[in-house]
Formats: sequence, structure tokens, C-alpha cells
Amino acid sequence: MNKFWSPQIADLVPYTPGEQPKIADLTKLNTNESPYPPAPGVEHVLQSFDSARLRLYPDPEASDLKQALASTYGVDTKQVFVGNGSDEVLAHAFMAFFRQSKPVVKPAITYSFYEVYADLYGIDLINMPLNSEFGIDLGAFPAENGGIIFANPNAPTGKAVPLYQIEALLERNTESLVLVDEAYVDFGGDSAIALVDKYPNLLVTQTFSKSRSLAGLRIGFGIGHPDLIEALERVKNSFNSYPLDMVAIQAGVASLADKEYFDACTAKIIATREQTVTQLQELGFTVLPSATNFVFAQHRYLEGGELMGFLRTKGVLVRHFSRPEIANFLRITIGTGEEMQRLIDTLKQHPDIISLPVSAE
Repeated sequence: MNKFWSPQIADLVPYTPGEQPKIADLTKLNTNESPYPPAPGVEHVLQSFDSARLRLYPDPEASDLKQALASTYGVDTKQVFVGNGSDEVLAHAFMAFFRQSKPVVKPAITYSFYEVYADLYGIDLINMPLNSEFGIDLGAFPAENGGIIFANPNAPTGKAVPLYQIEALLERNTESLVLVDEAYVDFGGDSAIALVDKYPNLLVTQTFSKSRSLAGLRIGFGIGHPDLIEALERVKNSFNSYPLDMVAIQAGVASLADKEYFDACTAKIIATREQTVTQLQELGFTVLPSATNFVFAQHRYLEGGELMGFLRTKGVLVRHFSRPEIANFLRITIGTGEEMQRLIDTLKQHPDIISLPVSAE
């Protein structure tokens, strides 16, 4: 411990992002980035941007982007909050809503940043186990809580909770915030944004990093009741009044404007995902049902860590988690058809996979 550190920092365990290596001829399937470029309008923004404007601060309200989001999702601009990636939106939400005397409820296996935020802000957690099929059981969440947060579809499992179950939770959980993190919803989930006008304690967050191919620009947003948005704005303006730069704001607007391109890219990823699931099953993998741009798969006989290491030696990166309940699973991002074929061809090079009896499940 450095003598200049605040005491809490010594015990803080930061979030570990997926590896971003600089290796030639690498198939990178470990961080759930899109395999396709952003909408063509984004390129136009980058090429036509007047760099002389960079001497000025950006719009602290990101008004153009808020208006575009409000139009896209059928809400009022007062119901929209934007931030530097959905991670920042989530961080502000933990500060704004979850610093309560009662603990916050979350799934035991989910996005690991939630535990980091709770530790950072001194928030107690209740970790609810997943069911036997690795799904989130919202019906088991306790009524006494200081808030509820879950990813839908969940990460790293990829499984989605249907909207009627979320509404059932909201109907009985009226005295604390329910935060639904929808980073992957565009690949097969049902968005809870449809419920925000009905439930004033519902906050939904999304990101431009996955389905809109803008991970490099860091754009996230939240949609909820204006009172919730006001709380987020208070936190944001006590931390950083300018979380989005000029280029990000304009690129975000351009991305939202091209629905046809968005629909085409998500459809290609979903189709490739389903083809990959079939191919993995034929190689002896069990694959959880996915509503995301990744699959969560375990081989019947081979350890996840060993498979991850084997693939890495062949230039294919996937994500492995050491947590005991999921230690044999690999989280595999869906890339292009060519990238996924390289994954399958590489797995076939493993001597123990090709010698096993294969059958689809």
C-alpha cells in the first residue's frame, strides 16, 4: 500500500477488461465488439469534422444526441441521460440510487463491474444464484432491498429474461430502483424501455459499443422517469460536465439515423450466431441459449481454461472466467462468418475434440 493512497483504495479490486493484444493475424473473439464498421454516416462525420472546433468545449447536455435517442425510442428528451459509455452511466446510477441502508440485489453471476462499483461506493450486495439452467430468477429476488440491478440479456451467460417477468418484478418492487442493463438487447432481447412510462422506478441503460459498432467512441445512455434522469445529471455535473466530445455526439446521431444499416448488421450477427451454435454442438459443446452477440459454451469433457489456452496459441482469442460455477465455459464473441469458421477449424485441430463422439444437442 502506497502511503499516499486513501485507505479504501488498497482493498479495491478493479474491473479487468478483456485483453486487447497487438498481435498480427489474430481473430479476436474475446470482448464482444462488432465485426462490422459503424454506419456509413459515422464515416462522413469523421471525414467532415472541422478540427478548429476542438478549441471549444462540447455541448455539456449533448442535446442533439438526446433528441435523436428520444426520437428513436419514443420518449421525451427529459427521460434521456447520456454518458461516456454505459459503464459511466452505471457508475453514476450506483452513486445516485444505490447508496442506501439496505443492500442492492443482483445475480451472483453477471457483469462483474457491478461488484466493483459496490465496493467503490461502499454498497452492500445480495447475490442471487442463477437457476439450474443459468437463468436469472427474478421471482426469487427479495422484496426488502436498496435497489435491484441485472443485465438483460445477462453477461456472460447470454440468456434473456422475458419482458413479462421484468414487469412482474416492477409490480411488486415499487420502493426501490430497478436498473436493467441492456448492453446486448439488440441481438434478441425485449427492451424494458417499453415500460419506463408505466414504472417511475425503472431505469434502462444501453450502449453504442455493441450493436452500433462504436466501442471506440464510448457512448452510453439511460432512459427512465425525468426524476431519475435529474439525479443522474446531478452526479454527472458533480464529476464531469463534458463526458461526451463533439465527435462522439455527432457520430452517435449519425448512427441512430441509419436504421436500415443497424438492422442489417444485427441480423447478420444473429444469423452467424445460430450457425456457430450448431457447429459448436457438433464438436461436443453445450451452448446456452443466447440473445447476445456472443455464445457461452462448455465442452462435455475438456476444461475451459485449457481450450482457451489452446485457441490462443493458434491466434484465436476467446474469454474465459475462473469463477468455479462457470470455469469450464468459454464466452465467444460472434465475428464475421470467416472469423467464426476459423474458430471452428481451429477447434477441430485439437486432438481430443476430433476424437470424441459428436452429436448435436
